[in-house]
Amino acid sequence: MSVTLSIALFFMMWWIVLFGILPFGIKRSQEEAGDVIPGTAESAPDQPLLWRVIILTTVVTCILFGAYSWMRASDFSLDDIPFFVPPSLSSEKH
Repeated sequence: MSVTLSIALFFMMWWIVLFGILPFGIKRSQEEAGDVIPGTAESAPDQPLLWRVIILTTVVTCILFGAYSWMRASDFSLDDIPFFVPPSLSSEKH
């Protein structure tokens, strides 16, 4: 895998993981806190803690990217999973 492909893949994985992690840890909205900042939605988080989200996203993405890289380097495939029948072969049994 080239360096360019690795960087692009890591960035795409990071972006997807970011949107998966973003909603967790939000305790209350600005409306619930009673402090709506003009120009923002009332449903915006009171304290978004973006640095924590960025760090957590990076850690999770590093773990996932490491697992992907290991599986790619070890030639792991779906055939290595016991009792897994790919969809293309499952229709032939009937």
